Amino acid sequence: MRRVPSRKLGAYATLAAVGLLAAIALRRAELVVLATPFAVLLGLGLAAARTPDLRVDLTLDRERVLEGDEIVATLEVRSSVGVERLDVVLPLPEGLEAAGGKNPIGLRVPAREARHVELRVRCARWGGYVVGEPVVRARDPAGLFVYEARPPASAPLRVYPQPAELRRLLDPLETQVFAGNQVARARGDGIEFADLRQFVPGDRLRRVNWRASARRGELWVNDRHPERNADVILFLDTFVEARGAGGEGTLALAVRAAATLARRHLERRDRVGLVGFGGVLAWLLPETGLVQLYRLVEALIGTEVTVNYAWKDVEVIPRRTLPAKALVLALSPLLDDRAVAALVDLRARGFDLAVIEVSPVRFTAPGPERVDALAHRLWLLDREALRARYRRAGIAVVEWRAEAPFASALEEVAAYRRSARRVRV
Repeated sequence: MRRVPSRKLGAYATLAAVGLLAAIALRRAELVVLATPFAVLLGLGLAAARTPDLRVDLTLDRERVLEGDEIVATLEVRSSVGVERLDVVLPLPEGLEAAGGKNPIGLRVPAREARHVELRVRCARWGGYVVGEPVVRARDPAGLFVYEARPPASAPLRVYPQPAELRRLLDPLETQVFAGNQVARARGDGIEFADLRQFVPGDRLRRVNWRASARRGELWVNDRHPERNADVILFLDTFVEARGAGGEGTLALAVRAAATLARRHLERRDRVGLVGFGGVLAWLLPETGLVQLYRLVEALIGTEVTVNYAWKDVEVIPRRTLPAKALVLALSPLLDDRAVAALVDLRARGFDLAVIEVSPVRFTAPGPERVDALAHRLWLLDREALRARYRRAGIAVVEWRAEAPFASALEEVAAYRRSARRVRV
């Protein structure tokens, strides 16, 4: 521990020295009597001062929580020497807030006995954190020295994004060959009724519709739609972001939306993958199951914007990352030309693409001058033109503003895809 002299030590030393010097200079013995108590206290305090051997352990009641949850951080303090006054403070990183309990707190630590300090912490924002390095400050019995230390006590904490409420998900144009909860357009063994047709050699008897066969005088069978799964790729644009004064920005909104989509599609037994397309390219191959959900969420909470001026297109994405007939759900503020061009390229390659524009308008208020307001209006018109360009290319695109629920954006995308199919027919 680092030992720092206190103000009391300096005061005692000063008074004792001044009294002795005054006694010598003025040749007054009574001044020595006045200085003696301070000298005695100083000597006894220096003789009794012992550096405490503090040991601090930090534990969290949970290591993985959702946004908005509260956890309990427990500090266990031990010392080989009794400490009459110990101040303990647990610094919290940005995104975590003290929800209950005193921070800092003062306590007395008996020799070779453990004292426990509990602090309730609210997880205000998703992310990966390391809670630790508490600051402890102790004083000797005479109050002459202050001992400060930052014990290497830490505990990891993973805060997952809070999923939004969704009534339904987007249906892919084509399903895969694996069993799932999606009703395929093809016909085969399944539950959903498709049509009636005449019996042909090779049909199973359990598919015979006996009522229709009796009415027509020949065998007729039921055609059904099989239940299949889909490949869903979450395409996260991490080139740039627009951020507000409070630290919330388009990337944080996109990560929450991606975590919601990943959870709900995996519950539907779809295979879900991730592509972080930005300054640093990151991807996860599509898989299904609970393990894949943890992989996706861990990758999402580690997502950040990395500045890179190199031009990138979809050629840099490994081929297996974007399987054929996959539904690509892009979450982008549409602020970087590289991401805009990559999305158009994906549609040109035949992928089933839907773009959810995480609107940066909320974070980009116009300036006070008239020319600033005019520039802002032109920028908004340019974004409208970009969305119109996407729609002409057959890409479903919708603007999602932070004040609106994410489910409404998905409903708009689904409505556009239904109307676009009717127009093509």
